[in-house]
Amino acid sequence: MARNTSTSGMEGQLRSPSQKVENKHEEKVQDLDREKDEPKADMGSKTWADLAGEMKIFLWNPEERTCLGRTAKSWGLILLFYFIFYTCLAGMFAFCLYVMLLTLSPYTPRFRDRVSPPGVMIRPYLNGFTIAFNVSQPNTWQPYVDSMHHFLAAYDDKVQEEKNIECVPGQYFIQGGDESEEKKACQFKRSLLQNCSGIEDPTFGYSKGQPCILLKMNRIIGYRPGAGVPVSVDCRVQKGNESHLRSVDFYPGNGTFDLMYYPYYGKFTHVNYTSPLVAMHFTDVQKDYLVPIQCSLNGKGIINDLNSDRFLGRIIFTLSIGK
Repeated sequence: MARNTSTSGMEGQLRSPSQKVENKHEEKVQDLDREKDEPKADMGSKTWADLAGEMKIFLWNPEERTCLGRTAKSWGLILLFYFIFYTCLAGMFAFCLYVMLLTLSPYTPRFRDRVSPPGVMIRPYLNGFTIAFNVSQPNTWQPYVDSMHHFLAAYDDKVQEEKNIECVPGQYFIQGGDESEEKKACQFKRSLLQNCSGIEDPTFGYSKGQPCILLKMNRIIGYRPGAGVPVSVDCRVQKGNESHLRSVDFYPGNGTFDLMYYPYYGKFTHVNYTSPLVAMHFTDVQKDYLVPIQCSLNGKGIINDLNSDRFLGRIIFTLSIGK
């Protein structure tokens, strides 16, 4: 036994340094593997009840009296910080907005150099730009008639005489004074539309297959159309057989927008302003056909041939009149 012990001791002394380093490295690797396995075993041993308990403690810890890891004082300080921070941001935004509004006028746009010539719109306008009805079926054209009466209510002669004044035709009605001062408006009586006024013929010609359509220019503050010459209106077949549109009557006069209704001063000061109208009475249109019609403004400074905008200086709509 003594011989064996001495022999093993001699073998340990005879081991080379490289073998000793390898043994130490293997021991370190084994220790690291144990450290990695221990937390895995711990996590694997937790139940759902344990996780729920930890979550409950995180939400409210009665011992430390914390909610989500913060005490009441900590929550109060952080909420106070964000309240002051966002209050300052809101105050800066409100101040900037107030300074900007000081530079603007509620009565007149600041920049009007890029305002394009006026667009136009028609009445009645119910379901798009196709006016289709059958003369023998009143239920097909009655909605158009009702829409016309409703639109022209503001143009009744009595209403215009009460609210607006008579102006001198053929010249702009320019009004001075402060921009906040209320401006007067010129009378545009419904009776000026004659056969399309709805007074003599309450159906506006729809019961006879000769519909009336009203055209008005969009309002632009300070705009003076025509450069001293009234803007006129004409209509033609937009595409197709030109003989499908044989006769159109225009009211008032020869279908012009009188200068006395311009310029427009805005809704805040020109309270009772009513846009002038041109009525187009289509007295002879081909029946049982879709007739595309283009009505255009004509005058100095008017643009009516821009393909990218069908409402700039013109309007395109379709008439379909059945028997």
